[in-house]
Amino acid sequence: MKILKFGGKSLAYDGGFDKAISIILDKVHRQEKFAVVVSAIGNATDDLEEILEKAKRNEVYQVQLENFKKYQRSNSSADLKTEFELLEKLFEGVALLGDYSKKIKDNVLAQGEVISGKVVTQALKEKGINANFSDTRQLIKTDAKFGNAQPVDVISRKNVQNHFAANNGTTVNIVTGFIASSTDGETTTLGRNGSNFTASLLANYLDAEELQSFTHVDGIFTANPDLVPDAKKIDQLSFEEANEIATFGATILHAKTIIPLIEKKIPLRILNTFNHTHNGTLINSENSRKGIKSLSVLENVTLVNLEGRGLLGKPGIDARIFRVLAQNNISVSIISQGSSERGIGFIVNAADAQKAKASIEAEFELDFYTNDVSSVYLTENVSVISIIGQELATFNKPYDALIRNQIVPILFNNTVTGKNVSLVVERVQLKKALNVIHSEIFGITKKINLVVFGHGTVGKTLINQLLESRENIIQRKGIELNIVAIANSRQFIFNGKGVSDKWESELQTSSQKSSIESILSAVNDHHLGNLIAIDTTASKDFVSNYVELIKNGFDLVSANKIANTKEYSFYKNLRENLNYYQKNYLYETNVGAGLPLIDTIRLLHHSGENITRIRGVFSGTLSYLFNTFSVTDKTFSDVLKEAIEKGFTEPDPREDLNGNDVGRKLLILARELDLSNEFSEIKIQNLIPENLREGSVEEFLNRLEELNPIYQNTKANQSESQVLRYVGDLSGDLSVENGANLEVSLVSVPQESSLGQLKGSDSIFEIYTESYGENPIVIQGAGAGAAVTARGVFGDILRLAEKSK
Repeated sequence: MKILKFGGKSLAYDGGFDKAISIILDKVHRQEKFAVVVSAIGNATDDLEEILEKAKRNEVYQVQLENFKKYQRSNSSADLKTEFELLEKLFEGVALLGDYSKKIKDNVLAQGEVISGKVVTQALKEKGINANFSDTRQLIKTDAKFGNAQPVDVISRKNVQNHFAANNGTTVNIVTGFIASSTDGETTTLGRNGSNFTASLLANYLDAEELQSFTHVDGIFTANPDLVPDAKKIDQLSFEEANEIATFGATILHAKTIIPLIEKKIPLRILNTFNHTHNGTLINSENSRKGIKSLSVLENVTLVNLEGRGLLGKPGIDARIFRVLAQNNISVSIISQGSSERGIGFIVNAADAQKAKASIEAEFELDFYTNDVSSVYLTENVSVISIIGQELATFNKPYDALIRNQIVPILFNNTVTGKNVSLVVERVQLKKALNVIHSEIFGITKKINLVVFGHGTVGKTLINQLLESRENIIQRKGIELNIVAIANSRQFIFNGKGVSDKWESELQTSSQKSSIESILSAVNDHHLGNLIAIDTTASKDFVSNYVELIKNGFDLVSANKIANTKEYSFYKNLRENLNYYQKNYLYETNVGAGLPLIDTIRLLHHSGENITRIRGVFSGTLSYLFNTFSVTDKTFSDVLKEAIEKGFTEPDPREDLNGNDVGRKLLILARELDLSNEFSEIKIQNLIPENLREGSVEEFLNRLEELNPIYQNTKANQSESQVLRYVGDLSGDLSVENGANLEVSLVSVPQESSLGQLKGSDSIFEIYTESYGENPIVIQGAGAGAAVTARGVFGDILRLAEKSK
């Protein structure tokens, strides 16, 4: 024999009821032997409780009561007159007295289950099924603890067995869940999860082969799917694991439901009424594979804190706490304390928090007087996350993931078995914390959420590279690079699941005005973790947002050089915030585009290598210009025009020719060596004559020939076998804070030297160190271009993503 249990949502009239009836009919047609336990239909229990409260406050409740009655009989011809009349009588009494007892409340709520049982029974009879309505108030006997009654097992077992023996010829027995009666015959209820408890008691008493609990979900998941979209269904659990999940807050289970099943080793299967062919989750006595099973959540809780220096080494403090809480019927779910006992924190239901605080203060009244206890205070708006199956030895991974995402647990503890860890977090961080932990523990792929600022040449190229490489990165690296937002200075688009390949047209038509506040709001509303902000702009203003992004949990990747070349106070403050919030900032493309220059210099410097000089051609644009001009008979203006036509220069070529870009790159390298130089200290040779520095771009382009005599003369005055190169040079005593010389200038170098042999638009960097002496480390390659720069930014993103795994 099987016991089937249908929850309220499974019996609601918006599609669930018909599904439930069809499941019962299907089992009848298969000639299965079973009984059905039903909960109240839809939201009946909540509705009745609301009406009860209104009646207590002497508010108008009759309209809501009529709506309740209308809904309950809207899909049935069952005779519900007795139940409705009783409810009317009870509500009238409550309204008259202005109060109600737990006994009255049990009687009111019980009518929901009775109505449900009669409606289901009538529906089956109309289908030609021999169905019998069974009121568990006649079967299960309890103590008189109204609201959470405990069964008297011997009497209840005998009643149930006799009832089913007497109705053996009935095709289906429809049994009310949740309700019972005291040994004096008064209506009682079995408390939270009561219908499931009824079903498990029946399964135990009748030695059922399986209990099937039909709900509105496919089974038990690794986390609540409403909070964690990536949650996965668990196929099988042991009773012990299910009990842990139930104990730590899973709403679909309750510990008391499991206990009667464990005794008889009766399997419990969680099934979906709306997808009943699915195999659901099976809970039985078999041990499943080891490992973390699920994340459970306790909400509506409060943290009670007891602090006092005088408690140091004083035994029995926790015993006093537990005793006084027990005397006030307050349950504690988690307790944590230091070995010194100077501070003790424990979790109670939010509804019990004030009473708990008052009772603790009364218990420790003398300790306050002697100053042994300094305070008892409440931390409200918290939630508890329990990681079922988490061993403390491996807890560092989810804990580190939380810290990386700037979620700091208020309190945590582990169970005696050492296989469950519970965290207390702020309620506003609950969903994000759950998703971060779930991704760390259960994620087949590591999801990294990207926000891209700027979609110019580099930004557009990067976005398309990321979208095109997405599946390949998942397969090769186990990392999902998810672009959730793209923004320019005017508008932005956002999609928590990832933007589409039509992002350009969507951005053009977006009505969402761009601002850091609106983007952060969208990210926070979707509780996203593992965040990277990518700056592909060249904006001087945008870098002022970096600290705000860091404070909101973002790592940074930037192709924008401004942040690293602003005044040193900004540079230092940015690093201090990165350190404080434990975030990362990568900017390899700031110097040399995709070349591994900054990483190399950083590695040498941090390993203790004394770098004595860095010299090179830093600009791909100026590299092309002088590489070509030095070895051809073309005029300087003609070569410059070629560079403009090839797209090597900025729209205003003077931005390349003034040398400031090379100066910024040189300053970035100086600061990598912990030098505190300012941009104003760099000697920069401006390649534009003073008379051409002002005016429009068009005017400048029309006067390019005026540059020819200057550079032709410079070229002609070189020694034989020399060529021109625009070089950045960091020299001097680089081990002393103020010992560096930073200079950017046009120089003549031997054609056979490494700088002299440079071709095309390549960049080259010579790194001189104490160990390498006169033989520098040379890094050479494409130092400019959107595709190269974008690929370098891509590399930084991957480095950060792999670091967070």
